[in-house]
Amino acid sequence: MRKPEKCIITNICLVYNKDNILVIDRKKKDWPGLTFPGGHVEKNEDFNTSVIREVKEETGLKIKNPILCGIEEFKTDKEDRYLMLYYKTNKYTGKIKSSNEGEVFWINKQDLNKYKLSLDLKRILRIMESDKLSELIYYHDAQGKYRSKIV
Repeated sequence: MRKPEKCIITNICLVYNKDNILVIDRKKKDWPGLTFPGGHVEKNEDFNTSVIREVKEETGLKIKNPILCGIEEFKTDKEDRYLMLYYKTNKYTGKIKSSNEGEVFWINKQDLNKYKLSLDLKRILRIMESDKLSELIYYHDAQGKYRSKIV
């Protein structure tokens, strides 16, 4: 009989307006650089409510109709499964404000190369904007080397 594994569930959301995207310049050491708003799904919280709450907490914007557009998965140091749900939306109200996560601002997505980016942000954005890609998977290969792939 297989033993169920523990799963940590998080989210990240691409908020956009034409070619402009909302980013956070994260200051935390565990994942610094430009990224999209998001965070952990709380106990008994549905995924949609969680991403709306996280974007509001980190940016000041109230998003509407976030669309699930991809996932990321890897194993933590404790061998728990870590699952990140990718969302996107261009429907929002409010004015942006920075939080303790970092400075929040709009940029043209063509300008991403001008900034220090968080790990794999370009690959995440590629999945979020694709109709054919859906997952970013990190794994250890047969030789034990850490790898990743997009499917």
